[in-house]
Amino acid sequence: MNSTIIDLTLTLYHGMRGVEIHPHTRIATDGYNTTNLKLYSHAGTHMDAPLHFIDGGATIDQWDLQKCIGPALVANLTHKEPNSLITVADLAPYADQIGAGSRVLLRTDWDAHATLPDYRTHFPRISRELAHWLVARGVWLVGVQTPSVASLADRDELRDVRQILLHGAIVIVEC
Repeated sequence: MNSTIIDLTLTLYHGMRGVEIHPHTRIATDGYNTTNLKLYSHAGTHMDAPLHFIDGGATIDQWDLQKCIGPALVANLTHKEPNSLITVADLAPYADQIGAGSRVLLRTDWDAHATLPDYRTHFPRISRELAHWLVARGVWLVGVQTPSVASLADRDELRDVRQILLHGAIVIVEC
């Protein structure tokens, strides 16, 4: 069986929100090159650990990383407007392809906004209803091109959507 690995991560660079990259040593002066990296845990593409929103929850190293490897369904949601909710109705055309062990990538093309001021404030996001639906179907992983699965401006939504997904053992991949 032939397989293709597709890297969907954002490239980290010095100056990206939460990223600092500085030379530490150089061959000319030290005999070797090294670099100091300062990374915020949510800089660029990242996974959310249950501990992020659940007291006593698992850390990333305790996740079953097999959930992250394998085929994924890409749901085309490029029609979603900024600051809108992604609902069960939006995934209805894909419902027969989403079940136990599914990996679902929500394509909004919002990564095109990664360097724009609206990237963290106006992105489409997962509704509470959709989060429950994904858990009920036994989804293993949900990936978004946005900085979060829920609004960063609404603490209740941010907590609720993440807790629903994380209590359902769904790996969340953001950015």
